[in-house]
Amino acid sequence: MIRVVDTLPGPGRPASDAPRDPRVVPRRIVQLSEDRTIAYAETGRGPDLVAIHGTLMCLEDMWLGPVPALAEHFRVIAVDRPGHGFSLRPRGRAGDLWDQAARIRDAVQRLDVHRPVIVGHSFGAAVALAYGMLHPEEIAVVVAVAPICFPEPRLEHVLFGPRALPFGGDLLSKLLSAGSDKALLPLLWNAMFFPKAMPDTFARRFPFDLAARPAQITAEGEDAGWLWPALTRSVLSYPTARAPVRFVCGSADLVVNTFVHGRRAAGLMPSATFQLLPAAGHMLHHFHADAVVRAALSLRPAA
Repeated sequence: MIRVVDTLPGPGRPASDAPRDPRVVPRRIVQLSEDRTIAYAETGRGPDLVAIHGTLMCLEDMWLGPVPALAEHFRVIAVDRPGHGFSLRPRGRAGDLWDQAARIRDAVQRLDVHRPVIVGHSFGAAVALAYGMLHPEEIAVVVAVAPICFPEPRLEHVLFGPRALPFGGDLLSKLLSAGSDKALLPLLWNAMFFPKAMPDTFARRFPFDLAARPAQITAEGEDAGWLWPALTRSVLSYPTARAPVRFVCGSADLVVNTFVHGRRAAGLMPSATFQLLPAAGHMLHHFHADAVVRAALSLRPAA
């Protein structure tokens, strides 16, 4: 079932008596089950393309980044990852990026898409790669922008992992949301754009309150907790991956080391290419949308 949501005061449920936040892009909701939905927004015309955001984000990140340029060539479907934005997932399950890829694919299958290009950023790129490895025959190409590809200790484990605990985690998220998160999260969002400053358009138009909800930060903790086993599965799958992949990475990425992740993964995948953008940081899709577009167009899907 697909339903249209034009007013979004709370995650996944419209309320006519609440004003719509102009920073929030109107979504449609694909109902997958009683406790699972995928929210998405659509723009553009042409071959199909699915855009998947990364950590501490929702679909507005891609919408404010490469989506306008991509929409000149593609029908773009930008999704909220499960547990993020307005996509619902059950508490305590579904943090595995492979599960997220499967749920996004389930939703996409209901939207009459044909061999889509899958574009993902950061954690969303890991999800995009899993999507391509699960269903290589269904997609045209995966574009992995600044991807995380290998298990490693990460700041997310420390900052968000405790909030995923089954006992006390939700209360901890609520307490920190009302306290330290108000200082911590803006620091993290700004640091993600290094070595450049956060663009003024992003600062004005991104719905930070939506991305900072306690429920979403709890989901970030669950994502972090599942990262090692999920990426271990990915690493074992890279050498036999059949889908074509285009890696687009920045040499100045301090969030996900390009040479530890993107370059190494590209070397393991039979049908992968690697593009290094000099002096580009983790949020390169906001400054180098042309590179993302070229990668997406490198293997045009059949009409």
